[in-house]
Amino acid sequence: MALSLHPLRFFGCILLACASLETRAVDERKPNIVLFVADDLSTRDTGVYGASRVRTPQLDALARESLRFERAFAASPTCVPSRAALYTGLMPFRNGAHPNHSQCREGVQSLAHYFAAAGYQVVQAGKRHFAPQSVFPWDRIADSEVPEPGFEAQPGLRTDLDVAAVDRWLARRTDSRPLFLIVADHSPHVVWPERATFDPAEADVPPNHIDTPDTRRARARYYTDIEKMDRNLAALVASLRARGLWDNTAFLFTSDQGAQWAFAKWTLYDPGISVPLLVRWPGKTRPGTHTDALVSLVDIVPTLLEGVGAPVPADLDGKSFLGVVLGRTARHRDAVFTTHTGDRQWNRSPARSIRTERYKLIVNLAPQEVYTTHMDLAKDHDGGREYWPSWEEAAKTDPLAARILDRYRHHPPEELYDVQLDPFEQLNLASDSRYTGILADLRARLAAWREEQGDRIASP
Repeated sequence: MALSLHPLRFFGCILLACASLETRAVDERKPNIVLFVADDLSTRDTGVYGASRVRTPQLDALARESLRFERAFAASPTCVPSRAALYTGLMPFRNGAHPNHSQCREGVQSLAHYFAAAGYQVVQAGKRHFAPQSVFPWDRIADSEVPEPGFEAQPGLRTDLDVAAVDRWLARRTDSRPLFLIVADHSPHVVWPERATFDPAEADVPPNHIDTPDTRRARARYYTDIEKMDRNLAALVASLRARGLWDNTAFLFTSDQGAQWAFAKWTLYDPGISVPLLVRWPGKTRPGTHTDALVSLVDIVPTLLEGVGAPVPADLDGKSFLGVVLGRTARHRDAVFTTHTGDRQWNRSPARSIRTERYKLIVNLAPQEVYTTHMDLAKDHDGGREYWPSWEEAAKTDPLAARILDRYRHHPPEELYDVQLDPFEQLNLASDSRYTGILADLRARLAAWREEQGDRIASP
């Protein structure tokens, strides 16, 4: 016998079916993605990662909604190589941008290509430091990079992110595609604000720095710039909320590398390559959690591609850590590699490193070179010149200060550290016979990785 439905009941079934399809369509929408990149921010210098003096209320609030990565690392401790690796998923020797102030090879693809193919509008605002355009063919938000007030004629390093320009762009946006937005801040890169909002007496001075009044004044200015970055982050989050984007946005916060301080930027010590990484992804991450999984910034592109259901290119150096994001695993890599080639004539001390959860091996390729950077040489801008003379003066009479300066200037062929017991990497274990096996293993793994990468540089 044929079955039949009352007309009202039939109409009700149609409505339920349509509602189910609409709900499924909403659930299957690809999320917007926002990647906020701070500039020269060392992980330890944020309250989220344990700093006691720095005030970052927005970063603190974001962490409460995010998965916090305790062991995230840049591919390089310099701006251009680090950003190129982050945006391409390829390590510096494979994308071509391994010295600072260089560019990727023509033909290399970046997230701009991958996410456009996945149906995204890919847009970038703020600091650039990427080239050529063919590798990074994303849209650009005009007027998002502006001179600091008073330096309009010659901004140089005194350049700011203008989040208001991003908000105006979002207000005018009519594109129906999901959005991938990269917002790159200029803070806390030098030159730090001249007027500090922090008391220098309360500044934290790392144990491998020389504690002078000038050092403390400089650190107070650095903290002030971190606070400025936090205000930019707050303005961006407020804009995303006001434009109705926040609830369906995967938001990532990180830094390109560590700050311009001794034993940080331009080095392969943890303060130079360790980066903050917060991932807030509604429906995927558990708010207020953290992970010790070892990840590299080259892993971000494949992670996001897999997360939105897009193909992940097989030839990337990055590996998706989506399983960590989803809470399915607590581990990712067993080691991360980092490279430093140099920064024109300022820094001619190339180095390579391998870091596991406990140990790090740094191989210095030109130990005969005296190590120098903008910190001790640059005389045209702050970022060292305002405190470095006080370090040299202290080293004349203080044996500890003299040892710190000597260690800054002279790097041995190999450095081995137990980063769990010695987080500031001050005790080199390379000549300790108790670590011969560990040294040999890390040395072999690093050499094999360099061969795979085509990295055969042996001198500046």
